Amino acid sequence: MSLAQELEQRQTSSAKNIPAEKHAVMQASTAALKSKHLAEKALKNGDKLPPFNLPNALGSQINSEDLLSEGPLVISFYRGGWCPYCNMELRALQQILGELNHHNAQLVAISPETPDHSLSTKEKNELTFEVLSDEENSYAKELGLVFQMPEDLREVYHSFNLHVDQHNGNEDYELPMPATYVIDASGTVVFSFVPEDYTYRLEPSEIIEALERLNK
Repeated sequence: MSLAQELEQRQTSSAKNIPAEKHAVMQASTAALKSKHLAEKALKNGDKLPPFNLPNALGSQINSEDLLSEGPLVISFYRGGWCPYCNMELRALQQILGELNHHNAQLVAISPETPDHSLSTKEKNELTFEVLSDEENSYAKELGLVFQMPEDLREVYHSFNLHVDQHNGNEDYELPMPATYVIDASGTVVFSFVPEDYTYRLEPSEIIEALERLNK
């Protein structure tokens, strides 16, 4: 089953199982975000990737320039380990890690969660690639990916016992759009996918195709 099919199944299940009034709030929030066209202002193809130095799940600093010195870099931004769509995507990325290695590409996933929660996400999904903490969304803001959750959506999430504030270690209620970037060794973005709807994610096979084009 492709990632898109898994996500579609999750969308269908959510529509059936989440109370209608809460599901309506979630859909309205996504529609409002899409109306702002934030993705148009985000980092895109042809742009240079701003450097980062972020802690991994164990607190060690990971530097983008070090990663790029080894070859292409794939970056996946995710909202947090509390998000089922994010977990599906992370597991799908784990499955193509061998192919990424074949193309000498490094993979990192970045979220605003604290390192402790990043470690939980890494262990829960049995991830062997680096999961980095971008606390306060400082780096994601540089890339133009960040938005603030509306109040009514926060209340819906709280009713599901999902507390973004606790995962992020602050009360900003800010999240990144779940963007995926392929960066060449010079630090230039050669492929970008920036969905404003969090239920859509890039199919991992498209990452491989982007790397194959890069290597030709």
